[in-house]
Amino acid sequence: MARSGEIGPLDWANGSYTFRLGWGELIKLQEEVDAGPWVVLQRLSSGAWGVKDISAVIRLGLIGGGLEPGKALGLVRDYVEDRPPAENLAFAQGILFAAVQGAPDGEQPGESEAPAETMSN
Repeated sequence: MARSGEIGPLDWANGSYTFRLGWGELIKLQEEVDAGPWVVLQRLSSGAWGVKDISAVIRLGLIGGGLEPGKALGLVRDYVEDRPPAENLAFAQGILFAAVQGAPDGEQPGESEAPAETMSN
């Protein structure tokens, strides 16, 4: 995972793909599901998701990761829309979390870049 929101390559569907939801893809996601990225992430995490939440995150993540829109749509039709929704839920959660939270390579979430200074009396 990187600060750019890129995640992968991940083994998914019929191959290994890189996913990324950049600013433009996040705007398109908002428009498609009528909710902001944090709201969508909360829905995906809480079980209050809609099927479009899952398919849109994955399709736009593929496009942001460099795949042609037509190929991304075909993969989503074959491997998301033709499958039980829960099968792709964790992928959608991971893709969207990387987009909104991100972390530099090698840094674990919650780690600071430098040790915290302490005050002494």
